[in-house]
Amino acid sequence: MGITDKIKVIIADDHALLREGIRRLLELDPKIEVVTEVGDGQGAINMARRERPDIILMDVNMPGTDGLTATRVIKREMPQIKIIALTIYEDDEVVDMVKAGVSAYVLKDVAGNELIDTIYKVMNGEVVIHPRVASRLVRELTKVDRPQERVRLTRREYDVLALLVKGNSNKDIADTMFISEKTVKNHLTSIFRKLGVKDRTQAAVYALKTNMIIQD
Repeated sequence: MGITDKIKVIIADDHALLREGIRRLLELDPKIEVVTEVGDGQGAINMARRERPDIILMDVNMPGTDGLTATRVIKREMPQIKIIALTIYEDDEVVDMVKAGVSAYVLKDVAGNELIDTIYKVMNGEVVIHPRVASRLVRELTKVDRPQERVRLTRREYDVLALLVKGNSNKDIADTMFISEKTVKNHLTSIFRKLGVKDRTQAAVYALKTNMIIQD
């Protein structure tokens, strides 16, 4: 995405009033463009294929094709599209949605400025998980997955991972630790290799699941 390009967003939710409210909120930001809105998962898939948005705000529970199924299809076909899961409560599907590749999982009672901030964070490659959902995620992953071997990280790698779990961007991590962004990227590459994961979301989930990092 170029400097002057807008962030293209699709809103997928089966409640028309909620879609309208989110659209009006997002349109207040000059850097965000709502390209279309849909009422079910199949519509999200169809519009993702046609519009190729940057982000999809995806309701988890929708009639017909639900948000989880839509997320799996979209991330398989168009992995570059980032998906923010939206829900009214801490759904049982939280683990599956995270494993399907969502970049953020937030509750619908989130403040408007927080939702916009989440969009920007996701565009910067950050992971955003609502604190209540994060607690549920840790419990569920601990319950359904076998304990994994403790991974040895250097002190610097541990600090980078801790900041990543808190949702910091590479620049934020670099500024906090007084190192360059290139050094942060090198640490992340080493962390991903040691944890056996592919991206920031998987690294954050692994760290929470194994209690490597304890969130406040």
